[in-house]
Amino acid sequence: MKTYDQLVAEAASYIAELMPWDLAEKLEQSTLLLIDVREPEEFNAMHIANSHNIPRGVLEQAAEPGYDETHNELLNARDKDVIIICRSGKRSCLAAYTLQQLGFQKATSLKTGLRGWNDFDQPLIDSNNQQIDGDDAEEFLKPKAG
Repeated sequence: MKTYDQLVAEAASYIAELMPWDLAEKLEQSTLLLIDVREPEEFNAMHIANSHNIPRGVLEQAAEPGYDETHNELLNARDKDVIIICRSGKRSCLAAYTLQQLGFQKATSLKTGLRGWNDFDQPLIDSNNQQIDGDDAEEFLKPKAG
């Protein structure tokens, strides 16, 4: 039996990961498909501008035709750069690994997730396109005690 962290580490050995400063640079140079795999309430609270919310639980259906969850931009991105985003970089790691198995060879995980993005002082917006204060984002994104 494996733990969650072991699954993430195993998936990470098969995928590409991108640091926040590298993503910021890539966003200046080209158009990327940004997929945020967090739950809708997390995404609505804050996300990277121009990212699409496809929760981890429906990712596989979103990448395939014929499902209610099918996401046309993702469906047609098997040969494009797809950056997968979550809070810490763990869900996105697993999601990038899954997408690679579905033929998305340029699926990349944002290492450190939105926490790292915010630590690098990059902008986050809410569902109303209002910029989120970095300190508020830090509080929201910190791990919750279980």
